[in-house]
Amino acid sequence: MTEQSSEPSGVDRRHLFGYAGAAGVGALAGFGGGRASAPAPSVPVAVTRQTYSPHDVHQAGIVTRTPAFTQLVSFRLLQPSVDSLQKLLKLWSGDIPPLMAGKPVPADPTPELAQAGVSLSVTVGLGPRVFSLPGLERKRPDGFVEIPAMQHDRLQERWNGGDVLAIVAADDATTVDYAARRLTRDAASFAEVAWVQSGSWRGVDASGAPVTGRNLFGQVDGSGNPAGELLDATVWATDPLPWFVGGTTLVVRRIEMDLDFWDRTTRERQEKVIGRRLDNGAPLTGQHETDALDLVATDADGRPVIPVDAHARRSHPDENDNRRIARRGVNYTHTEVVDGRPVTSAGLVFQSFQANIAQQFVPIQNRLDSGDALNDWTHAIGSAVFAIPGGFPEGDWIARALFE
Repeated sequence: MTEQSSEPSGVDRRHLFGYAGAAGVGALAGFGGGRASAPAPSVPVAVTRQTYSPHDVHQAGIVTRTPAFTQLVSFRLLQPSVDSLQKLLKLWSGDIPPLMAGKPVPADPTPELAQAGVSLSVTVGLGPRVFSLPGLERKRPDGFVEIPAMQHDRLQERWNGGDVLAIVAADDATTVDYAARRLTRDAASFAEVAWVQSGSWRGVDASGAPVTGRNLFGQVDGSGNPAGELLDATVWATDPLPWFVGGTTLVVRRIEMDLDFWDRTTRERQEKVIGRRLDNGAPLTGQHETDALDLVATDADGRPVIPVDAHARRSHPDENDNRRIARRGVNYTHTEVVDGRPVTSAGLVFQSFQANIAQQFVPIQNRLDSGDALNDWTHAIGSAVFAIPGGFPEGDWIARALFE
């Protein structure tokens, strides 16, 4: 729901609230004078039938393309201690390589569900309380802060926080559910589930070719995600802490969208709220999705073609001191019974990756909170932050250097 505001890769509210692209990272690089540059073209990467490794410098599921289904599972440690955390991470480090390779985990009660070539990624994160444990206080990554209260937030405790996070994503929901169950089972002696957020994403066209997905408002979401060196500068931490090499930080925001109100809004108004066309995601000053936003263009009456409160403008790097983030979102629909009647909430599970939350995400989000037209249709009902370690070598375990 942002173009790209205050992250190493510009994020607008389209991106912050799930209006981001398929990979979910960064924003447009901007030139001075209000005319932004479009991201450099890159070779399309297949979305489906991929096999990822947990042993790379970075964990998968961050800059790899968003597959069809994602489940985020947040855990609270039963006994917050370094020993419990180490045992949990060691167990998971034995589970994740076979899961991502499509093989059963040790003592797997349902080995037939293991499936190779389904783009499965498992991404592990550590919450703020981890860095209050004895011996870990000085190992908190730079800029790893909780998100301050925003005036448009309507946070519900059931969607907030967590000590350890597992993000499981794949081409099919069965594989996602299977892998999440295996991880949850092995975590049970050390941690309990705090919340589970699931969603889907359509990042391919009818032929199976990669495309920028759409959120539930029907908007092309993620057009300005950064790529190449700009993506690297946006996402990967430059923190001097040895244990955090190859790491990043993650903000999870559960963004509820008022679909009924949106459906009653005229198409012209919807496009001005975002600053982009609904049919193909092009900026109101362009013809194609990848066209640069012209932030100085005016109409015959002298008014900005892209309104001053448009999400694409408010989140753009040019208006956020060149700050950017890399965003990644999945659409959700959640129904529960309240007073005997079904009540449905729908929106975006928005994931923002950046090197430094305090310097990137928070300033951008503050700007959106104070003047984004999209605020009339969206609000956050959940918020959490996690430090995401780098990948781990074969025979090693996740974040081992944190405990040295």
